[in-house]
Amino acid sequence: MSTGNDSRQPIFVFSTPPTPNGNLHLGHLSGPYLGADAFVRFQRMNGATAWHLTGSDDFQSYVVDRARRDGCEPAESAAHYSAEIASTLELMDIAVDQYTVTSVDPTYQEGLRAFFSRLVAGGRVAPREDQALFDAATGDYLYEVDVSGGCPGCGQPAGGNICEECGEPNFCVDLANPRSGRSDTAPRAGTISRYSLPLHEFAGEVAAHHGRGRVPARLKELADRLFRRERVDVPVTHPASWGVPPVETGVEGQVIWVWPEMSFGFLHGIESMGRRLGRDWSADAPRDDWKIVHFFGYDNSFYHSILYPVLYRLAHPGWSPDIDYHVNEFYLLEGQKFSTSRRHAIWGKDVLGPHSVDAVRFFLSRTRPEGRRTNYEHDAYDRVLRDTLVGTWQRWLSDLGARVDKHHGGTAPEPGTWTPEHSAFLDRLGVRLSALTRALGADGFSLNQAADELDGIVQDAVRFARQEGPVAESTRWSDQARTAIALELAAASLLAHCAAPVMPRFAGRLATALGLRPPAEWPRTVALIPPGTGLDLARQVFFSTPPDPAGEPDTPLLPWLAGLVRSTLRLPDDEPVEGRSPAQLGMVSMQTVALQFQILEELGVDVSVEELLDGRDVTALAALLAERAKPEALTTLAGTVRI
Repeated sequence: MSTGNDSRQPIFVFSTPPTPNGNLHLGHLSGPYLGADAFVRFQRMNGATAWHLTGSDDFQSYVVDRARRDGCEPAESAAHYSAEIASTLELMDIAVDQYTVTSVDPTYQEGLRAFFSRLVAGGRVAPREDQALFDAATGDYLYEVDVSGGCPGCGQPAGGNICEECGEPNFCVDLANPRSGRSDTAPRAGTISRYSLPLHEFAGEVAAHHGRGRVPARLKELADRLFRRERVDVPVTHPASWGVPPVETGVEGQVIWVWPEMSFGFLHGIESMGRRLGRDWSADAPRDDWKIVHFFGYDNSFYHSILYPVLYRLAHPGWSPDIDYHVNEFYLLEGQKFSTSRRHAIWGKDVLGPHSVDAVRFFLSRTRPEGRRTNYEHDAYDRVLRDTLVGTWQRWLSDLGARVDKHHGGTAPEPGTWTPEHSAFLDRLGVRLSALTRALGADGFSLNQAADELDGIVQDAVRFARQEGPVAESTRWSDQARTAIALELAAASLLAHCAAPVMPRFAGRLATALGLRPPAEWPRTVALIPPGTGLDLARQVFFSTPPDPAGEPDTPLLPWLAGLVRSTLRLPDDEPVEGRSPAQLGMVSMQTVALQFQILEELGVDVSVEELLDGRDVTALAALLAERAKPEALTTLAGTVRI
């Protein structure tokens, strides 16, 4: 099955350079950054030469606003948050091959001025006198962060220059009931000369560009809607002191607007990375064999999919850029947009760590806003962690490892007799592999679907294990039981390989526990683990619930229960069990029944097998038993053992 790109073609995958006016929150991470990272990992597993490029969009007006509020210079603010952004990407296991910091890159500003001069030399970008907004009290020029009002297109609240709701640009002076961010007075309209692009003259060129690559219908509809306007004159310079001024003298005291600037930034990133790799890639001479893939939020759609193709046409008339677009909608937090400026966010650095990153990546993949807005709910994350990753994935893998240890000495068995059910399960795994190949491929890329299919592998394996369980201990049917175990291990191997783009840390650890090399190639078929391969699966903890942030619960039964668990599993007396669930410790069904009986016999509490294996760690189970036990039972138990 094709993955959607020619493996010989260099693929440059861009996640929108974040604005360094704050750190990255889960809304950011769920969209362009996780998407681009998984996309590149999958492409590389299929032999493609793909790279992930991003950076720090330092010259944004939002950086100036943040610096003003923090009482520092824009350069200081940009440097601080750029470093935090890079650190958070690393915490998220997002590997970036080129991270451009625009305000300190030694060749960036000169290259940007040359790019802008190319636009001007073509004659279509020129000074134009037009209306603009000014603060009535201070006289400041207003754009972007310093002005807001009603969108002239859809009527929803919008910031200066772009509407996040409908995706259309505005030119500030056309906002309904505009409000200044610099004073409490109503803005006044005036005129100013700025370099401007008559974008409305390029509708045909944009349509032709949209006919070449992967362009979602949402972006094509935005272009159609925009070009219904009689004129769309886009200023490409603005009065500001923070930014890169052009060399042209047609306007004074202005800088190249940061959004047109970004179109050059992508080409500059390719050139900078090429210099390190020994490639002769040049921002001044982009090539037709370059494949560019953009990941961005819908609020950036106008710039990426409409403005930039026109700028490229003007700056490089001989280049026909081959660009695919992957767009995500807004990820909501408690029903409202994540917002750096309003501090309405869950910051990546606050939830990411070595033991949580796989769970966060899985949850965001499953819930990221693809084609529709979705809502992050912390309770939903807790449920997925507890019930899906700990209660199902971890429980199955631990149980499978324990059964391999018990029946096959910790090595992968040689398959024996095959039944129709075995063949059907293998076919089902093949269907999952095909679906995952489509979900992660260039044409149908969807992390929502990929996460569902990964979970589907585990759900299928759990059902299969339950179906084959009745003959697991039978000597008469041992040949069939060996085949069943071999197939479950094949499912675990498939999970390790197919999870690598989405959950690379988990995938590597699972492969190692299965006696395999870290996944580097995408599987073409479902393969059995070679018989005799040594496994270390039963004791591995891939997922666990975090400790109670309020502190350890009152668990007087913990020492007693921890001892009981060690005894049941024949663990050493000093084996730490408190923060691990019975399933994570390798407890299988018969041992669970034995533990259930001892709890009932000694404490008088009838706890179900499902409760013992639902993902709670031993500490949480001890607290549950303490809640249910009668005071006299606790007193009696205290008289016989130390609790």
